[in-house]
Amino acid sequence: MRVLIETAFIVSGLVASVVIAWLAAWSYPLGKDDIWLVAYGAMVIIVLMGIGPLRRAYAQDRERLHGTNKENARG
Repeated sequence: MRVLIETAFIVSGLVASVVIAWLAAWSYPLGKDDIWLVAYGAMVIIVLMGIGPLRRAYAQDRERLHGTNKENARG
């Protein structure tokens, strides 16, 4: 479930970036190429920033699914 939530955060960030870039490119056609270049860079950063939380969420979901607990495993 956590993985789904983190994925939704990443997707919502990408959608917001596209909407903002589209509106900016529409309002300033002369800078359309530059606006989209910056937007693509922002989208890459959004995905890169989401990898860490996504990996942690995957580990937590996997622990919960398999019933393993780190506290019990330490002995």
